[in-house]
Amino acid sequence: MDSSLSESVQMQFMRPGQLETAARAFPVVYVPFGLIEWHGRHLPLGNDAMKAHAFLVKVAEAYGGVVYPPVYFHAGFGRQLMVSLLTTLFGQLKKTGFRVILGISGHNVREQLDMILEGLQPVSADRTITGGAMFEVMPDDFSEECGGDHAAKWETSNMMFFYPHLVDLAALGTKPLAPDMKPPDGIGGLDPREHASAEVGRKNVEHGVRAIGEKARELLLSLPEEHRAFALPGISPDHWWCI
Repeated sequence: MDSSLSESVQMQFMRPGQLETAARAFPVVYVPFGLIEWHGRHLPLGNDAMKAHAFLVKVAEAYGGVVYPPVYFHAGFGRQLMVSLLTTLFGQLKKTGFRVILGISGHNVREQLDMILEGLQPVSADRTITGGAMFEVMPDDFSEECGGDHAAKWETSNMMFFYPHLVDLAALGTKPLAPDMKPPDGIGGLDPREHASAEVGRKNVEHGVRAIGEKARELLLSLPEEHRAFALPGISPDHWWCI
């Protein structure tokens, strides 16, 4: 797997005909979630959403479907307000003809998955569509070759694979890092200066892409057969305008 991110599966870059072709082939839309947050002195603040988005582009390249632009919010926002907004977004994606809406949280906290699932519930209640929520790598799948953390081995490796120009390990200096997310480093996990690399990131991404792609297939096949195809006559002003 290479680290390039194809524009041909990213909704904001697609022309109407491209969107319709992709949705007819595999009517799944992936929505990446994250926030602006401290990720050590060596990683960009937008790490979580950028990471989730990049994982999903690779999923769409391998399995099909379309990637929505990153959504920046977190569990500290008002829950009912955010759930209402998510329900509106997911409702618009349903009206676009998708049959599966799969939200991926790069923030890796359960509260964000719960908000995504709560937002999906009224949209999928009629069983004409379905959806789910995941991290890019789920904790039950953690192993020596894949995992998650906060700005440590795994998140740094992911960014070294996708966005090496945005990683500055030298910014961490040479002193021991404070443990357990404590100041002044705010890093949780193995020291990235010793354990992170683009190759570690590649293996982590490959695992996450397989898990998310297979989940997308499973969700589509869980629908009644009559509801597994793209749900609009076409992407045109006659049938659809915006999300």
